[in-house]
Amino acid sequence: MRRMAAVLAILAAAAGPARAADWTVDPARSSLAYELMVDGDLRRGVFGAWTAEISFDPGDLSTAKADVRIDMASAFSGNETQDKAAAGPLWFDAAGSPEARFTTAAFRRTGADGYEADGTLTIRGIERPVTLPFALTVAGGEAHMTARLTLDRTQWQVGQGSYASDTPVATSVDVVIDLTATAR
Repeated sequence: MRRMAAVLAILAAAAGPARAADWTVDPARSSLAYELMVDGDLRRGVFGAWTAEISFDPGDLSTAKADVRIDMASAFSGNETQDKAAAGPLWFDAAGSPEARFTTAAFRRTGADGYEADGTLTIRGIERPVTLPFALTVAGGEAHMTARLTLDRTQWQVGQGSYASDTPVATSVDVVIDLTATAR
């Protein structure tokens, strides 16, 4: 009996800790967008270049993690003047801080398909804790996640000089995520 217990203990140790499922994002079916008010009009844009490394098992959130990297020069609103300004030093400062990053620290379930991810969002080299609420459905090896997070852009010094106030560009910005991924 002791020998059997020892064999089971060795096998369990060799197997190592449980891992979350790894996911590959489908860029053609996913988007990372932003919405904000400018002079009372809703403006929308997307980030055209970003990556996400995701390990997530809804049954074991203790092993879940995500690392999202965003090319700040890829902001695209369809307005060439605004896009050039967004990449400039008063806004994203893409030359000085080319990448924004969101890394998770913990996940929790908030409902049947609801979750929250606590993590750190880094923009312009400034790190701030954020909690990302999201909805997730998983079926047949495919996951679909949607999220909306409202940020105060001034917490990351996005919009400096005359743009540091709430006019003409609102300080409140919504990040809108629609992500489809397949299990690896």
